[in-house]
Amino acid sequence: MNQTIETLLNHRSIRKFKEEPITETQLDTIISAAQQASTSSYMMAYTIMGVTDEAKKAKLAEITGQGYVKNNGHLMIFCADLYRHTLHATPEQYEQMLSNLENSEHFLVSAIDAALAAQNAAIAAESMGLGICYIGSIRNQLDKVDEILGLPKHVIPLFGMVLGVPDHQPDKKPRLPKQAVYFENEYNREHHAELQAFDQTIAEYYQSRQTNTRNDSWTDQMLRRFTNPMRMDVTGIVKKKGFNKQ
Repeated sequence: MNQTIETLLNHRSIRKFKEEPITETQLDTIISAAQQASTSSYMMAYTIMGVTDEAKKAKLAEITGQGYVKNNGHLMIFCADLYRHTLHATPEQYEQMLSNLENSEHFLVSAIDAALAAQNAAIAAESMGLGICYIGSIRNQLDKVDEILGLPKHVIPLFGMVLGVPDHQPDKKPRLPKQAVYFENEYNREHHAELQAFDQTIAEYYQSRQTNTRNDSWTDQMLRRFTNPMRMDVTGIVKKKGFNKQ
């Protein structure tokens, strides 16, 4: 097994960091790695916002409800970005572009481009001995995050990432078995047994981990998540920003 595979398989979310920023060299390398991610039709339809202003970080920490959004080595927000693609357009060309800018296809393209870049950044950071944690909770108040970052139309924040020197080593969280996520040629609609086995695995993990033990299963977590309305304002904000309107 090579070092890259070991880095990938050893991933865990880090939520506590030492009080030291990452270096400019580290940041440049991480951004360069992010930029080398695959991108649909060479669009590079994303922007990475580095947040170093302490007041802005404090506001984002309040929105997310997570203190480590403020206390970390560096904070980045990954955005879907189709704005730069319009910069050289005449008013007439812009009108012609709108149906593409606002359709579901290009919302998916820009979101996937951003996610691919982020995962490259994460792997690069972890390969340097840094820790990372994705921050989906910026979508708790997406409109406020958009305002804090001063984003134009056709640019929307998707998720954040904190990174820095780890100050703890959490237990590695189990993943679903291969048989529940990889099917050949046709979707397997009946993989209850695999989920039941995983429920037992995750229940044992929650009971044995070093902190925050609890009685829970994966399927119960998913039932709770999808039976309770969550971030129902996101659709409207996405459309207001000029994405996924048709």
